[in-house]
Amino acid sequence: MSESSAAAGASGAFGGWRRATGIAGAAIGVVAAGAAATVAVERMTVGRNMRRKARLALDSAGPYGSLRGTPGRAYADDGTELYYETDEADDLDPAAEALSPRRRRLFGLKDPAPVTVVFSHGYCLGQDCWHFQRAALRGVVRSVYWDQRSHGRSGRGVAQSRDGVPLTIDQLGRDLKAVLDAAAPEGPVVLVGHSMGGMTVMALAAQYPELIRDRVVATAFVGTSSGRLGEVDFGLPPAGVNAVRRVLPGVLKALGQRAELVERGRRATADLFAGVIKRYSFAGRDIDPAVARFAERMIESTPIDVVAEFYPAFTDHDKTEALALFARQPVLVLAGVQDLVTPSEHSEAIADLLPDAELVLVPDAGHLVMLEHPEVVTDRLADLLTRAGAVPAGATVGEHGKASNASSTAQRG
Repeated sequence: MSESSAAAGASGAFGGWRRATGIAGAAIGVVAAGAAATVAVERMTVGRNMRRKARLALDSAGPYGSLRGTPGRAYADDGTELYYETDEADDLDPAAEALSPRRRRLFGLKDPAPVTVVFSHGYCLGQDCWHFQRAALRGVVRSVYWDQRSHGRSGRGVAQSRDGVPLTIDQLGRDLKAVLDAAAPEGPVVLVGHSMGGMTVMALAAQYPELIRDRVVATAFVGTSSGRLGEVDFGLPPAGVNAVRRVLPGVLKALGQRAELVERGRRATADLFAGVIKRYSFAGRDIDPAVARFAERMIESTPIDVVAEFYPAFTDHDKTEALALFARQPVLVLAGVQDLVTPSEHSEAIADLLPDAELVLVPDAGHLVMLEHPEVVTDRLADLLTRAGAVPAGATVGEHGKASNASSTAQRG
């Protein structure tokens, strides 16, 4: 290649990069105004090299996301490989087992198959987002943690990457069915879903109502929604949210087509992204920096083309009618009051349709409530599992995460 050709190629690549980052900047600038101000102050007081060293220190010292179980793989209906891990329960004392009359009613006189609790994570996260709950429940109950397609250790969605088929929440529901078939083909099941994971559970119910009726003994919806996500304002003023709704789908599509260039830009603007992530993940100012960095790493690891691919599915999501299938079982509906992504009003709407559900609203919590207030989420999950007969009434669930006062939650039911 001649020097002039090389120079022209470099110039073209640089021009493409500038266009891509310009588009990204326009979108992020609207969404991240508050976060950017915080970052600007930080830049005046802390050098870039020091911030880099701080991130490295947190990455090496933080234990979050280090828990591993027995690996397994399921295959979706389009051939996508779905990765999951199983934590088995320790052998339970028969005397403690006898303390659960609901468990006896559920399973009769025969030795029951173990209850399996299946955790489904949200958009741009992975199975490790359940770190605190996983640590507390290890050995107490059989649990399965899986990565949604194109997230974590699961494979890239075949229908999307090969065939160009738009991603739908219904597809995620079928993915969950494939994981259940592989990891828990029989026996009672408890479903736990956060954000997009909760929508996945609803999509499973809509397509496989007999599974919900025959095998699901309890469900937890954490920071999720049954529909009307197109009305969420993300904490922005009307002019800002209208601009975001108008341009963001097209912007994400354009960025997804220039993924390699955009990924370089994400690394170059890591401080700004960190501010955005913190604003839309947590509500409290005293969040453990290692936990905040842990969330940041999970979200950063989601490729921009996957972000773009999944985003349109949320506008179309409406599984309100499917909620009726959960009416005859114990249900937990939990949300952070200051959640800007799936506002707590959406959880209240779910609870209104399930009047026997336990509604827990955590005042000083954002979207990643299971990381920000792990003790509240773990406590309410443990109670749900006991009510469902998934664990004996005498079992002890460990405490993980910072303790909070009982008054930190507002509950109904």
